[in-house]
Amino acid sequence: MHGDGLRRDPYLVKSIVHSSQLLSAFGTSGEALPLRVIATRSGLSKSMAFRLLYTLERCSMVEKVGENLYRSCIRPIRQKLFRLGYAAQGTDYQFSKEVSASVQRAAADYGIELISLDNRYNPKIAQRNADVLVREKVDLVIEYQTDENVAPIVASKYRDANIPLIAIEIPHPGATYYGANNYEAGLIAGRYLGRWAKQRWQSQVDEIVLLELARAGSLPRMRLTGTLAGVREVLPCLNECPVTYLDGDGQLSDSFESVRKHLRASRSQRILVGAVNDPSALGALRAFQEAGRAECCAVVGQNASPEGRAELRERGTRLIGSVGYFPEKYGDEVVRLALDILNRRPVPPAVFVEHQLVTPETVNHFYPNDALTQTQSSQV
Repeated sequence: MHGDGLRRDPYLVKSIVHSSQLLSAFGTSGEALPLRVIATRSGLSKSMAFRLLYTLERCSMVEKVGENLYRSCIRPIRQKLFRLGYAAQGTDYQFSKEVSASVQRAAADYGIELISLDNRYNPKIAQRNADVLVREKVDLVIEYQTDENVAPIVASKYRDANIPLIAIEIPHPGATYYGANNYEAGLIAGRYLGRWAKQRWQSQVDEIVLLELARAGSLPRMRLTGTLAGVREVLPCLNECPVTYLDGDGQLSDSFESVRKHLRASRSQRILVGAVNDPSALGALRAFQEAGRAECCAVVGQNASPEGRAELRERGTRLIGSVGYFPEKYGDEVVRLALDILNRRPVPPAVFVEHQLVTPETVNHFYPNDALTQTQSSQV
């Protein structure tokens, strides 16, 4: 029993309930687990899990078998083992890879069987994968596909099979949403662009260019709506400034071509650029660089993905910031949300990630291990 149930029942001894949660983290006899995994599986904070482990160890119900490993001395509490389906967006972009890796890590930490399929950014494959997961009779599906037009079809397959659905980043009818607070993320980007222009260009801006991902639908476009609102909030004088929307399809190459073509016709000398994601931001930046007009732009991206962070570290870059989504943290939140749904605990219709702006000055604060990761990758 959790949450409100604990608070309502005056006869429950909370410490025993918490101890039961902790002991349920051990799935098999002899299983040795680190504190991090025990806290994750039991849904307890690390500090509470540590105190309970210390107490249970003194009571000979748990034993410490290593520097940070614990093993239960009693027969594991049997729990229903859930099977989750995960339909990944694809592997072309690092952001998607990090989301998938975090989901797989979290499933392993919770001792959950995860059936993973790859949508490959293809709406037809996404529909076929939905059929596969329905046939597999999974308990719940985590869906990550970005085509708004396919979302109702995919969602209806799971609804007809009575399988709960969590949709990552793109809403699906009837699904619990997990992902970006797109308008808020856009506001963060726009306000920063406005402050930058106020300080560097004395509020003199000739044009605002917004790079969208049209096929993903209205929700991701809210990032750009928020960006424009954020710029105008800081600089009301730009309410009449020309705004140009270009479809870069969320990709570097398409964004490069769209901005390259636009620059041939535009004579604007000071252009603020808001992009739907980092590949689009980098495509726009490369187009300005090719045209010899890099000093004419200031660009803000979304996601703070590895390629965006690498650019933020470049000396004199005109990518002045990227709004962080921290996909490496998605898995734990999504799997916990899945368990809440399956255990019939109340969940909100939407759970948003916490966004923060990553800039050339703060990128090493948020991601201090990037250099180490890149060194390891180069050695593989």
